[in-house]
Amino acid sequence: MTQSVVVQVGQCGNQVGYRFWDLALREYASVNKRGLYDDATSSFFRNVDWRKGAACSVGGQIQHLKARAVLVDMEEGVISQILQGPLRELFDSAQLLTDVSGSGNNWATGHMTYGSVYRELIVDKLRKAAELCDCLQCFFLIHSLGGGTGSGLGTRVLGLLEEEFPGVSRIVTSMYPSAEDDVITSPYNSVLAMRELTEHAHCVLPVENQSLMDIVQKIQMVAHGAKPELMVRRNATLSSGQGGVHEVEKPFDAMNNIVANLLLNMTSSARFEGSLNVDLNEIAMNLVPFPRLHYLVPSLTPLYTLADVNAVPRRLDQMFSDAFSKDHQLIHANPKQSMYLACALMVRGNVHVSDLRRNIERLRPSLSFVSWNQEGWKTGLCSVPPVGHSHSLLALANNTCMKLNFMELKERFTKLYRKKVCSSLSDLLPLCSAKKNGFLQLSGLIVLRVNIDGSDM
Repeated sequence: MTQSVVVQVGQCGNQVGYRFWDLALREYASVNKRGLYDDATSSFFRNVDWRKGAACSVGGQIQHLKARAVLVDMEEGVISQILQGPLRELFDSAQLLTDVSGSGNNWATGHMTYGSVYRELIVDKLRKAAELCDCLQCFFLIHSLGGGTGSGLGTRVLGLLEEEFPGVSRIVTSMYPSAEDDVITSPYNSVLAMRELTEHAHCVLPVENQSLMDIVQKIQMVAHGAKPELMVRRNATLSSGQGGVHEVEKPFDAMNNIVANLLLNMTSSARFEGSLNVDLNEIAMNLVPFPRLHYLVPSLTPLYTLADVNAVPRRLDQMFSDAFSKDHQLIHANPKQSMYLACALMVRGNVHVSDLRRNIERLRPSLSFVSWNQEGWKTGLCSVPPVGHSHSLLALANNTCMKLNFMELKERFTKLYRKKVCSSLSDLLPLCSAKKNGFLQLSGLIVLRVNIDGSDM
């Protein structure tokens, strides 16, 4: 059995990671009734016996679980809340790295300043986490693109992972800011971070804040009786079984739960048994035909967590249709009007291979695949369903529709630049080399086209 290490960077990354560990504990508590430290549990957790001062081997009773994680933030707030909460025993000081000043929503401060100051310390913590794995398979990086620490230091950590562990998969979950984001420099931070994601990640799962807000609003509509066939538990909290969270749900927890479920469903086939297991390395191998084209559109069904709604189980065929609808995508895009390079279907629950093939043949006529990869489907079947549901489906589509999202982000960048909103870029200028032939080189990381008057790109 292989292991994975989760690297959480910035405020958003650590908040999403907090929900991920809570949901993971609930899932293992539901499946592992005997409390044994098995291969599935070892994929994300270590079993430590404090009495003997050593780690326990697979096969014995669970003594004390420690998360395979590294938590980084240049502010103490979120990590301090984690250490004061019910999941505090999952982490120790060797896994944590904090500062007090923050990055000021500035990509350059996070990437260049803190990235240089804390480089050796970050590498040391990553190495220690890797050494505690018997067979390290993947690093999961969770961060946001809008802030300074998540975008700047997060992408710096991604580069360090490539330098120190070039043979280990790097799968990144990036939270994209919405157009109405309250951080004015978020387009600058996002564009600068995108260059690093394109160069150093094996796969990027873009998740848009606006899409998550729309999904949560639909859940709230159900809570007010919009759909009588669904029953919502008002003021419900997320229960994780033994050692889980039983506190009042925070404002962004519902959004973060969706992202956490995305990671759990993507790794389920590598953690549990099934008729068609999918290794995490196979995701990039089968879905990324060209190294830089590794942005995958995630779509998840059902979207409701156990705390959100008790829904009538969806028919299997309907779930496959939902996975290719815009309402279930975690980023605003329209894959059906664009070209598919490849697509993966990760199914959990009591589903047969024949059901999977039948639905693929049913959906194939409505989906446009590139001519050289008409059979570009990757399928996985995991026999263990998610908690509270009989089955679930995660679709990962490598589709050209992402171009429109990138163009929109570029337009937002250009709009700020034309209005001389350069409070962030002014801090970047000392890091820039001289202009040559109308181009401005930003620390060798990204090149911007600048007119003579500096008013356009």
